[in-house]
Amino acid sequence: MPDDLRDVTNEAAAPRVVTPPAGALPPHDIQFRVRYAETDQMGVVYHTNYLIWCEVGRTDFIRARGMSYADIERSGVGLAVSDLKARFHGAARYDDLVRVRTTLADLRSRSITFDYVITNAETNERLVSASTTLVSIDKSGRLVAIPSTVRGLFQPLPLPQAHPHTHTQTPPENR
Repeated sequence: MPDDLRDVTNEAAAPRVVTPPAGALPPHDIQFRVRYAETDQMGVVYHTNYLIWCEVGRTDFIRARGMSYADIERSGVGLAVSDLKARFHGAARYDDLVRVRTTLADLRSRSITFDYVITNAETNERLVSASTTLVSIDKSGRLVAIPSTVRGLFQPLPLPQAHPHTHTQTPPENR
């Protein structure tokens, strides 16, 4: 990407940087090599592939929480992208090892927002920062509340707590 284009920005369209609240879900990372079919004649990744990589990161994030996107759809609910923002910082090239870090940014009754940071996994160079908001729709395309089974996927898991009457003893060999 030419240097003169890197400084051009539309702040309203730039993805927001969100600091997750304490107890928020950890980010989910995936890594893969850039395939030849994802590049142009110069070996540079074509821009729309970054959006596909965000989808791959998002669906893998959901699967890692315990349900495939296909299972969500089989339950009668779809998650349709209603908003997409992307900021390009650098370019990936053929055979680069790429990391997509997906973070849950917001969960509402009928929408869910994910943030993405796509980097070169070997150099940590930031390539793209992006955000997608998805809305929950029924089979006829009407907005519906995200079902509790799906919402539950995005709730932080409680930390294990010791029973109030349990005491930890030091083994005799460590006393």
